Amino acid sequence: MKNLLTVLSLILLPFSDSVDWTFDFEAAKASAATSKKTVLVVFSGSDWCKPCIQLHKELFESDEFKAYAKDNLVLVKADFPYRKKNRLSKEQTKHNEKLASQYNPNGEFPLAVFTGASGKALGSFGFDKTKRPEDYIKEFNQYLR
Repeated sequence: MKNLLTVLSLILLPFSDSVDWTFDFEAAKASAATSKKTVLVVFSGSDWCKPCIQLHKELFESDEFKAYAKDNLVLVKADFPYRKKNRLSKEQTKHNEKLASQYNPNGEFPLAVFTGASGKALGSFGFDKTKRPEDYIKEFNQYLR
């Protein structure tokens, strides 16, 4: 039994500090309203945009960001993949295009937009290769509800 618990803890450990991302902006706004958090919508080309991939790896996968997001943010992915194997459903693509028309009309990638639970844009940021996760996080506090 002890060996089984050890194996299970090793399997589940990588998932214990992960953050949840949603693809549903309306659900994210509702969650933000009840949890008193800020929504962060991330526009990304996950399989073709090198700065998007770098931002994800260097910021969104960092322990600092994960801890911060758990306490302060509701995360939304608005992905625009290129490769056929990564394509989203037609419904999700339309949903992401609608979000982009409102919050990313210039088609900037990557772009992350903070909104309140009402959907009002509060601010945005892109990838800056000179910043560390803690640098981003210091700036994020100005957008919290």
